[in-house]
Amino acid sequence: MDFDQPPVVRVTVDPDTPVQLHPWPMSIPAVAQLAAEGLDLDPGVTFLVGENGSGKSTIVEAVATRYGLSPEGGTPFGRHSTRPTESPLGAALRLRRGVGTGRWGFFLRAETMHGWYTFTEEHAGPRDPAFHEMSHGESFLAVLRTRFDSPGLYCLDEPEAALSFSSTLGLIATLDDVVRGGGQVLCATHSPVLAAMPGATILEVGEWGLRRTTWSELELVQHWRAYLDAPERYLRHVLDQDS
Repeated sequence: MDFDQPPVVRVTVDPDTPVQLHPWPMSIPAVAQLAAEGLDLDPGVTFLVGENGSGKSTIVEAVATRYGLSPEGGTPFGRHSTRPTESPLGAALRLRRGVGTGRWGFFLRAETMHGWYTFTEEHAGPRDPAFHEMSHGESFLAVLRTRFDSPGLYCLDEPEAALSFSSTLGLIATLDDVVRGGGQVLCATHSPVLAAMPGATILEVGEWGLRRTTWSELELVQHWRAYLDAPERYLRHVLDQDS
């Protein structure tokens, strides 16, 4: 038996689930593919890359909540909720866990971290800084320093939202440390910088569902390259040139 396994080996939708998934989120092609085929999660880092509404954040959220992480961000051991908005997909999932792996993890969700900071201040430990007294980017980096330090499953939903270019490079270094320490990462992102992390698995999410690809083949990367080469070709379609 292989004992060198990641926290989550495979994700499937329980065919006998009583949870109602129709029409949404099953109307999302990536979710429908997950239900039909399941999803094997590689050790290390897996990036889900796609447009808004493609389902990448829905899948990351569902895996995180089924693993036991707080749906608005945090660990398995501290739960808070301001307004439940998560999809029913998490309740319908089955996770095949790696043999001998622990339960530690963290869900970093950019849109709800403000609430998690408040929760953490109300239940502060000796290593917790005053997150609300930091800039948006500084607080994200502080979370990385204080929570991404043990083997486990780390789910991230668009973490680059608060980070500068150099801080995004720092996030890549942190994720590399997580993997070297036996952790596993599932991350939804729009960042071509983050998705370029060496050794990462890239799943492009779109109207086709989920497909494995490489960094250079991502539509995201091709669009950024074309935009940086000649931004006027894009901007002339969105700006009123006569104003």
